[in-house]
Amino acid sequence: MIWFALETWPFGAALLLMLALFIIEGSGLLFGASPSGWMDGLIPDLPDSIEAPLGWLHLGKVPLLVLLGIFLAGFAMSGYAIQAFSHALLGRFLPAWLAALPAMLAGVAMVSGVGGLLARVIPGDESSAVSELSLLGRAGVVVQGTARQGAAAQMKLRDVHGHTHYVLVEPDLPDDTFEEGDAVLLVKKVGAHYRGIRNPHPDLI
Repeated sequence: MIWFALETWPFGAALLLMLALFIIEGSGLLFGASPSGWMDGLIPDLPDSIEAPLGWLHLGKVPLLVLLGIFLAGFAMSGYAIQAFSHALLGRFLPAWLAALPAMLAGVAMVSGVGGLLARVIPGDESSAVSELSLLGRAGVVVQGTARQGAAAQMKLRDVHGHTHYVLVEPDLPDDTFEEGDAVLLVKKVGAHYRGIRNPHPDLI
């Protein structure tokens, strides 16, 4: 049976680890302490030169424990699918290490895809120690999307304590647009979105 075959043990182990992580997270929430929040606190703020190339992994935008669970799920499901296809085509399973290689790539791809969807719905602020209005007058960089009035993009900036925040920003000027990498200064908050102008003082970032 494929679920208990020796050649599929990495994928069974991944499923068990994923289940253990969800049990730990659920137990922590019962006692008012989220392990995922503790894990996220261990991740230092990465320099933009490192964080930008890794943006497709959505680190800092989606809890690390959730990303790990997504990877394990993608790894396990694709691994079992590869072995099932191999057994149907060749009459035998592939060696575990050989099946694990494409399964790892599939797990990373799932992190990128599903993580991107979650990043759009999970609140991006990493800290609630400051008020939303206290971010006005601070500058940051557009990290995802193109911003124009009526269509916000995601912007990364730091508060007075050095904590990273991800907010949605639109240009304050009707004809202006912000592309990824543009430096923006927040000037007002309208509803759930911020309004910004092009940063006239690059040293503010």
